[in-house]
Formats: sequence, structure tokens, C-alpha cells
Amino acid sequence: MIGSVAGMAHQATSRRPGPGAGVRAAVRAAGERARSSESLRAAWRAFAWSRLAILAVAVFAALSADQGGVGAANAQRFDEPSLTRPLGGFGDVLASPLAHWDAVWYLGIAESGYPSGDSPRIAFFPLYPLLVRAVAELGGGSEAALLLAGYAVSLAALLGALVLLYRLAALELGRPLAAPSLLLLCVFPASLFLGAPYSESLFLLTSVGAFYAARTGHWAWAATAAAAASGTRSAGVLLLVPLVLIYLYGPREGKGADDPPGGGGGGWLAALRPRYALRADAGWLAALRPKYALRADAGWLLVAPAGLVAYAIYLGLAHGDPLAFGSVQEYWGREFAGPLGGVWEGLVAAVAGARQIASGARDPVFFEQAGGDPFRVAGMNLMLLATLVFALVGAVGVLRRLPFAYGAYVVAALMLALSYPVGPQPLMSLPRFLVVLFPLFMWLAIVCEERGITDRVAAVSAVGLGLFVTQFAGWQFVA
Repeated sequence: MIGSVAGMAHQATSRRPGPGAGVRAAVRAAGERARSSESLRAAWRAFAWSRLAILAVAVFAALSADQGGVGAANAQRFDEPSLTRPLGGFGDVLASPLAHWDAVWYLGIAESGYPSGDSPRIAFFPLYPLLVRAVAELGGGSEAALLLAGYAVSLAALLGALVLLYRLAALELGRPLAAPSLLLLCVFPASLFLGAPYSESLFLLTSVGAFYAARTGHWAWAATAAAAASGTRSAGVLLLVPLVLIYLYGPREGKGADDPPGGGGGGWLAALRPRYALRADAGWLAALRPKYALRADAGWLLVAPAGLVAYAIYLGLAHGDPLAFGSVQEYWGREFAGPLGGVWEGLVAAVAGARQIASGARDPVFFEQAGGDPFRVAGMNLMLLATLVFALVGAVGVLRRLPFAYGAYVVAALMLALSYPVGPQPLMSLPRFLVVLFPLFMWLAIVCEERGITDRVAAVSAVGLGLFVTQFAGWQFVA
């Protein structure tokens, strides 16, 4: 009996936390709060100054825009003043300059939904306008409430995305590279769309959230975020690629590793990254062997495409074509040209643009299909080619410097974007496709910090951002 009592006492003592356990828990909690506030402070700095600068430039550009030029003609053709200028007076001066182009489509969907027939609205996925409508209803659901809700959803999503990106970059690259990643993203020329009534910031939030949740082993959250992304843009379904790779090969937290830390596994990372190299006698079969075993939580990955599937079901029931969001792309002159078909067509267009500018003639000698000033079309195609070069170099850099799942995601997203070129501007909207590919900016932060050129690169990029904002606020199409 004495032995059993002693045993029970021993078990109770072993279960009872030692005197230092509470201190350790408090330290961990304090550390977590510090990291959380650190990520919020860093995100707020990048968010606040970049959005205020964009607003100032946009208002100035809109007020000084030529009222009789191409921009005015574009506004006459594409604007819906009841949606983009419903506030009146100074409110419109502040809110209307960034509510152009696709913002009109999103606000229209938020106001009245998808009409019957093959409306171009079908190309725009529903989650963003649904959220805008839900927030607007809190303010009465008027046109003014819709516009303000569009900005509120976009800006809140951007701030949340920056917080999560800071944490992800700190986890993957170390804290010194987290803030530069945010900086380089926020001064990228197409980052103007992250604060406009566009879906880009919501897509960025959900895609970064999916990566961060997967990286930390929270698979229900990862799949839910990916599902939200696929309900925001069709490219969201591609998040299934990195989620599967992270689940099977890591790096991630959680149970299920076949190999102990430092073991002989390594998966695709071992095959494709020098610092994960396998032993010399290991072959490809060993390299392809998953590091993590399949468990019940892998079933959450089936939820990832749910947003796209739900929208396809709606289109099938309401419009008779579950893939109508793809067929209406013809409205913008987009046609499938095969994987990476846009690369060749973009190169051809850029060469034609250089010849156009060199000719000194504004007659569309090399741009018979171009609308407006052929010099401007030529300049846009040259800018888009430079953007493509950045994307391709960056994709290789991500594959070399980040875990393979990040590179696989960038490559898959680029292949989709480059498979649907557009008429006289084959690479149209490419900068917008890139601004949500956050691994590119994590890689860029690595390169810039190694060379000590982060501030200079950010300054040059900020000039490009200013040019984009000036053109966009004056109803010139930039991406």
C-alpha cells in the first residue's frame, strides 16, 4: 500500500507543472504577442505610407488630367458615375481616382449581381463583390456605401496580407528580410491595385494565408483560405499545388514525418536545392519519397478548389455553362495560345514597339490593330516585356532560394497568365498577375539585401508606381 501511495504521489508530481512551467508559458505568450505586434507594426508602416502616397498622387493626377484626351474618352466609354462618383464634392475627389476600369465591373456586380446571358461580368469571380455588398449593407446598401465598402474590404485585406506575409517571410527567411519583403511589394508599380476596389488584395490575403497556415501545420485553415482564393480568382485553384507539396515534402510543422530531423529524406527539396542534397548514392526514387506520411488532415486539401467549384455550379445552373468565366475572356481579346504562348507573342509585340518608336512616325505602321496612340501602345509592350523578364528571372530565383513549393506556385501561376495573350498587347495585365505572387518579393528581398541595394531598388520601383498611378487616375489603362 505504501508503494502504491508512493507511486500515485510520483505520478501526481510528474503530472504537476514544475515551478518554472508557468514562467516558461508566460515567456512564450509574451514572445508571441511581441512577434504579433512586430508584424502588425511593420505591416502598418508599409501599408500607411504607401497608400497615402498613392492617394496623393492619384488625386493630383485626376485633378490635372486632360479633360479632352484619351483618358476622357475612356471615362466616357467605361465609367459608371453613379458607382464611382456617388459621394459628391470632396468625397469624389478622394474616392473616385482609383475607382476605374475593373473597379466599375466589381462595383456593378456588388450592386446588381450577374445578369443573364453571356455578360462580361461573369469573368469576375464572386467572393470580392459579395464581401463588398455585405459590408455596404451595414451602411444602407447605397451606391456611396458600395464604393466605401469596396475600399474598406481592399484596404483591410491588404493590411491583413502584409501582417501574414511578414510572419511567413520571418519564418522562411528570418526577421531581417521580412520588412524588406513588404517594402518591395508595396512599391511595386502594380501595387496600386491592392488599395483600389479590385480583388487583388483579397486574393493576396487568402493566398498568403493558405501558405502560412500550411507552413505552420494548420490544414483546415490552409484549405479554407485556398477555397476563398479560388472563389476570388480562377488562379486560386493553383494553390492546391504548393499545399500538396508542403504537406508531402515540407517544410512545415506538424506530425507525420517519416524521417527524424536531419534524416536521409528531404523529398523534392533534396533533389532541387543544393542545401537539401541527398547522399551521393541516393537516386530519384529516394528524392521523390514524401517526407511526411498522409494522415486524416490531408483530406482538408479537397476543400481547396471549393470556391471555383461553387462558382462553376452557379454558372451551370444560372447560365447553362459551368465554365462560362473562361469563354467570356474573348470580350477582352484573350485567347488560349498554349502554355507560355504569351512569351513569344509578347516578344514579337515588344520588337514591333521598338521599331515603331524608332520610326518616329505615329501612323500605326507596326501596330495596325492598336487603338489610340501607337507610341503609347509600343511603350506599354516594352514595359510589359521588362515585366516578363523580371517574372522569369524571379521564378528561377524563387526555385533556387526558397522551398520548392513556392517556386512551383510561381511557375504554375505564370504559365496560366502567359497562356492567354491579348491582341496588340499580348502581356496585358501581367503586372497585376505578378503583384499577388508574393514569393517573387521574398526572393527580391534576399537578392537586394545581399547586395545592399534594397533602398535603391525600392526608389526606382516607387517611380514606376507613381507613373502607374498617374496614368491610371487619368483613365489610361496600365494593367
